[in-house]
Amino acid sequence: MINVTKAFLPPLDDYVQYLEGLWASGWITNNGVLVQELESKLREYLDVPHIQYMSNGTVALQVALKALDITGEVITTPFSYVATTTSILWEKCKPVFVDIEDKTFCIDADKIEAAITPATQAILAVHVYGYPCNVVKIEALAKKYNLRVIYDAAHAFGVRLNGVSLVNYGDLSTVSFHATKLFHTVEGGAVISHDKEMAKEIHLRMSFGHSGEDYYIAGINGKNSELHAAMGLATLPFVSDLIFRRRIISELYDSMLQGKGLVFPEKVIGLEYNYSYYPVVFKSETQLLQVKEALDKNGVYARRYFYPPLNKLPYHKGKDCPVAEDISSRVLCLPLYYGLTDDQVIQIVRMIVNEL
Repeated sequence: MINVTKAFLPPLDDYVQYLEGLWASGWITNNGVLVQELESKLREYLDVPHIQYMSNGTVALQVALKALDITGEVITTPFSYVATTTSILWEKCKPVFVDIEDKTFCIDADKIEAAITPATQAILAVHVYGYPCNVVKIEALAKKYNLRVIYDAAHAFGVRLNGVSLVNYGDLSTVSFHATKLFHTVEGGAVISHDKEMAKEIHLRMSFGHSGEDYYIAGINGKNSELHAAMGLATLPFVSDLIFRRRIISELYDSMLQGKGLVFPEKVIGLEYNYSYYPVVFKSETQLLQVKEALDKNGVYARRYFYPPLNKLPYHKGKDCPVAEDISSRVLCLPLYYGLTDDQVIQIVRMIVNEL
């Protein structure tokens, strides 16, 4: 069986070494030494001033919205994982969908301005598959209309644009460290901020709203454990190797699938990519379903990621977004992970080509 992804597990001895320290100290949660160490190393790796490690990427989005005091309309993309939209709804805000670009599959910055109303407070954009949004235009719009910007960078760990870490854009960025991600802590996520005051606000929001015996605001429990931090510390040294291998696999896919009538996201100039996903867009939904059925029969489980478009959710329907709806019906993410072999990639491609 070949799944669309497979969690990388570091050498067991590396992980156990961290666990032995926990067993000796008995300190396994509540901002322990490993959480602090992981935050420090992530600040260095991602080249960011402040990062708060949390229980997952969805809580990170909710905390980001709450920390910026967003209560009204939030302009966002219909092409993302459902957590992007449900985080907005969970915070009692209103998602306003803007269609996507047909090149990068990110929110179309040229269409954002038309969606801004007096009730608009924020833009929550997604760096889809790790490809960057038009951060320059989004920043200009935010300044013009006094809006806050949150980037859902769940797919963008380690990505740089013109030498700048992609998570340094916007007022806040959130990341996911779920086991399916390039870098993971089994479960986890984080919020990246740019000044001490906002970092303090985020820390309070994720820590019940109090520090010691001093209570300030109504917070939640967004903390993560020392056991999860240990996995992150054991995994982080391998990230460069993981990206390198993913690049090799992606280039092998490229060499065999180019010229077959498929469409791929376009990489922008100045992008240092992390090869987090390998999406392909078929000529039609019928062709996609035919290919997926053939792969399923042979134990290869690609994923319709993202499907359905979020503006068609049964519990929150938005306006029509024809580009997102079209791409969503035709996109399939192929298996891509560290342990995938060249022979397996060749096998997958042959199955696909046989159905085209």
